[in-house]
Amino acid sequence: MFIDRPDIENGIKIALQITPEPTEDDLAFAKQMGVDYAVLWTGGDKASYEYYASRRDLFADAGLKVYGFGSSSVHNQPKITLGLPGRDEKIEEYKRHLRNLGKAGIPYTTYAHMANGIWSTEREPTRGGAPARAFNLETARTGHWAGEIFEAPLTHGRTYSEDEIWDNFEYFIKQVAPVAEEAGVKIGIHPDDPPVPELGGIPRCIFGNFEGYRRAMEMADSPNVGLCLCVGCWLEGGDWMGKDVIETIQYFGERDKLFKIHFRNVTQPLPYFVETFLDDGYMDMYQVMRALREVNFNGVIIADHIPLMAKDHRVGTAFSIGYMKALLERANAEFAS
Repeated sequence: MFIDRPDIENGIKIALQITPEPTEDDLAFAKQMGVDYAVLWTGGDKASYEYYASRRDLFADAGLKVYGFGSSSVHNQPKITLGLPGRDEKIEEYKRHLRNLGKAGIPYTTYAHMANGIWSTEREPTRGGAPARAFNLETARTGHWAGEIFEAPLTHGRTYSEDEIWDNFEYFIKQVAPVAEEAGVKIGIHPDDPPVPELGGIPRCIFGNFEGYRRAMEMADSPNVGLCLCVGCWLEGGDWMGKDVIETIQYFGERDKLFKIHFRNVTQPLPYFVETFLDDGYMDMYQVMRALREVNFNGVIIADHIPLMAKDHRVGTAFSIGYMKALLERANAEFAS
């Protein structure tokens, strides 16, 4: 079951990832770009029904619909991924997060199952010298998430097996999927970033490849558990993913498992890449938009990890949103003809 939100349109919707504490200028910026949907993140200290409902109302007053809300406190959690002490308490916190979202009428949240965060190397210039995130497998030594640093060679003191990661995921998802169904909230699971076989002694065996996702979706066995498909992560993985991003969209889209898309491009696949502008990477992003339209994707797409333009994050955001809107117009026109 999903939340009944007649104000949320069918089809592909472009959303802006924005602070839950926006200024008037932030809200005006969103509307000036022609965006009607927002996705938000907060920490565990504010992950309550009252806060979620207050943000829903604040954005609604500005003409924006909150499609999704994440909590960093229940995202990329080693206690869940590795079965560490405190796991059950963290899972109960996740259930409260889902129930609070459902009560507030917010239909979606993103979850990631990384035990030691997102790994990057020093930022590097992309087109025109714009600073951007980079990753080089040869020199990568640390992962980061929510202010915590995870250092190689073993981020948690030992090497974990793939069976342990799978068992811990099953323990988690079998508990939270029924709550998501009851609350009417969709959980979109984000790929490991970067999707390499192992980092810091932790296998990235579930959400670092196509076959892992397929098995995980079968294990969850829930209409409320699907993908937050980060195109950038899939492009990072290249051949390591087992299927390319178009094949992945076709497979999971046909099964109604695509809930949210992170729309970004990279210079080349692993072992080394730099994130870059949508029109500057190795993927033709129109083919991604076209594939989403072909499977009748019914969710939101966001610009993500945008290189810094003109020393002002709004410039890159405006460029990305404008580019995405043009691609969507073209795809809609192609399928309407």
